[in-house]
Amino acid sequence: MTQYSDHHGPEGLRVRGTILVVPGRGETRATYARLGGRLAADAYRVRVIDAPTLDAEDPTAALADLAARLAEAVEDTASEDGVVRPVVLVGADSGAVALAALLGRAKTPAAWQPDALVLAGLPGPSAETGSAVGTWDQELDVRTSCPAHRGNLTQDPQVRRGALNDALPDSVLGAAYDSEAAVPTLLLVGDSDPLADHEALARVAKSLPLARLSVVHGAHHDVLNDLQHRSVAAEVVTFLETLRNELRPLITVRSSAW
Repeated sequence: MTQYSDHHGPEGLRVRGTILVVPGRGETRATYARLGGRLAADAYRVRVIDAPTLDAEDPTAALADLAARLAEAVEDTASEDGVVRPVVLVGADSGAVALAALLGRAKTPAAWQPDALVLAGLPGPSAETGSAVGTWDQELDVRTSCPAHRGNLTQDPQVRRGALNDALPDSVLGAAYDSEAAVPTLLLVGDSDPLADHEALARVAKSLPLARLSVVHGAHHDVLNDLQHRSVAAEVVTFLETLRNELRPLITVRSSAW
């Protein structure tokens, strides 16, 4: 089995950037096939890696392992002209926690220093924020209301059920919420996500030098894959295109009836 799941853009189009997706608790690379295909259709090179294992006994080693895997994954996308920039890291759930902690605590190796971050479904910083997940149906209700995504999770034998009950190391969660990542960061959260702490996310967005907090109405914890996945993908693409334009929005609404 390969280490990565790759999604390539339409043949003949120039690649617009490199995106690495880091799944969260219980998820597999296949969980992000729909998102990867959609971003690739806009001529981005998308690679999905395996979810990180955040070991509470040695979280530093876990983050170092993730950093090494990211470096290898990015370097392996290089063509004769090198890695296509911008390089954007997309994390969901524990993947988002790990990326925020990793980029906020120390400089990443120059070989894969990212140009931007997308942090989706960042879990709350305290145990009281979340709710225990019992049955598989209850976990699905926490994750998503999208029938297709619920079906994909249920039919994937490698999805680890009950994973949302896994506690994340306090030190890594703390580092994520204290992150001082200097790169442009898009935070995505569903307003129906029972694992989110919206006040804490608002503080994070204000504390980062270059951040945008986007709330998806009606979305649950798996905000990248919930019922609103088309609009969420559009928000991500808008962020990517704005990043390529030196963070200057390409479209400004001057008048609207809604």
